[in-house]
Amino acid sequence: MTMNRREFSLGAAGVALALPMAARAQLKPPQDGHEFRSLDKKVAVEAPAGKIEVVDFFWYSCPHCNAFEPQLQDWSRKLPDDVRLRRVPAAFRDDMVPQQRLFYALEAMGKLQDLHVKVFEAIHKDRVNLTTVGPMAEWLAKQGVDPAKFTEVYNSFAISAKQRRAVEIQDAYQVEGVPAFGIAGRWYTDPTMAGNQNRFVQVADYLIGEARKSR
Repeated sequence: MTMNRREFSLGAAGVALALPMAARAQLKPPQDGHEFRSLDKKVAVEAPAGKIEVVDFFWYSCPHCNAFEPQLQDWSRKLPDDVRLRRVPAAFRDDMVPQQRLFYALEAMGKLQDLHVKVFEAIHKDRVNLTTVGPMAEWLAKQGVDPAKFTEVYNSFAISAKQRRAVEIQDAYQVEGVPAFGIAGRWYTDPTMAGNQNRFVQVADYLIGEARKSR
């Protein structure tokens, strides 16, 4: 499901009620305003012309994002050539910002591909506290990353700019929780809207198809 922006929690009853509805919904095309939302104002995309951009909003400490990551990895490997997946770390509170900076620092250092999934595992499997730069640097040293260089990059102006831009993108898509997708600058969906994570991916595939039709 989705870690909700407002409540940042999801009751078990809500999950149980959502699943039968989602099962019924799979028999018909996704409905705008129910399983996804059309945006009033189009969001700028970074994908080249002719490509369809899917923005994955996530937070490393989110248990739902961690649970969804293997499915996302599998789905992303099967995406058509005209689709570009873009990862954007979300922050609805100040204490989420350090992990935004962690993501962009790893990206800038060329370490993201090797360590992205390992960050999820460290937090959710090994229970490593990766909420501030000090523990992050200590953990990364064990992964073979120069902690001093990481700290320098983490604190750089370039990373600050990327972090602020991430918040602008999440606000433009009106992200309600994580994980979530923004698609082609035109639509937003998340597992809570879709009903479950499987339907969430189906809705994304449907919207990619709609974007392809309208090019």
